[in-house]
Amino acid sequence: MPKKSRLENILFTLVMAFVMVYAMVCYNIAIDKGGMTNEVFLLAFHEIPIMWPIACILEYFVVEKLATMLAFRLVNPKEDKPVFVTLAICSMIVCLMCPVMSLIATVLFAHPGNQVIAVWLQKFALNFPMALCWQIFFGGVFVRNLFTWVKKAIHHK
Repeated sequence: MPKKSRLENILFTLVMAFVMVYAMVCYNIAIDKGGMTNEVFLLAFHEIPIMWPIACILEYFVVEKLATMLAFRLVNPKEDKPVFVTLAICSMIVCLMCPVMSLIATVLFAHPGNQVIAVWLQKFALNFPMALCWQIFFGGVFVRNLFTWVKKAIHHK
């Protein structure tokens, strides 16, 4: 796994957080509305200005380092295949981000009243499988491939 510069890391965090937050906001709105519609894609942009910066700050300043530390308890970056290292880090990021972001979304958008814990636990339980699958199989793959493609395009000029 090549080391990223600080600028690359910031840009990667911004893009990855957007891809994850947008997908998860769409997912949660669809659940609230009883199903997915085209309108959901537009409605998501009402929450993005709030949730995206929160995710970026949380990821960049707290979660990335902690997730990497936890992942390296499972894999060794010098001995294990890069794909396993990437999967371990991505999984740990979801394990840390999902409960926190679910709590924030519960408080800000779900109007839980005195049922904050119950609504948060339900939201977390619904969000976790989606967040993990989206990160591992779709969104995360897309963003990592996008960055690989951009780096190759820049270096081949």
